[in-house]
Amino acid sequence: MRIAIGCDHAGFNLKQWIISLLTEMGDSYEDFGCYDLGCVDYPDTGRAVAESVAQGHFDHGILICSTGIGMCMIANKVHGVRAALCHNTFTARRAREHNDANVLCLGESVLGQGVVREIVTTYLNSQFVGGRHARRLEKMQAMETGS
Repeated sequence: MRIAIGCDHAGFNLKQWIISLLTEMGDSYEDFGCYDLGCVDYPDTGRAVAESVAQGHFDHGILICSTGIGMCMIANKVHGVRAALCHNTFTARRAREHNDANVLCLGESVLGQGVVREIVTTYLNSQFVGGRHARRLEKMQAMETGS
């Protein structure tokens, strides 16, 4: 699996840890920054990751900031992105199974590494189940095109 990953300064440490996890899991990734603890604006990194996923260059994106809220908001502004802010394995699984999420958003200030390992693993190993959820996804996609 190919993952686009990015953060702002408040998510830098968790991003670095997730990169280690992705390597351990055997997934490839591209790091869209930030690359140190210097202050950056989350919309810049969030948009770059979201656009790369929407364009099909990556299977999924992972975005990290302090709470995950800002990254989720900016990612969902990009046509074709279904970003989900997840705080546990239940929301991670449902984001994939029911909503076909393609960007996972996390908050460094609200999650520990143990639960992040479980969330990332669950998210990446879950699949969209389709069925009645496909109809709902089609309605969501129709809103993006104004249909």
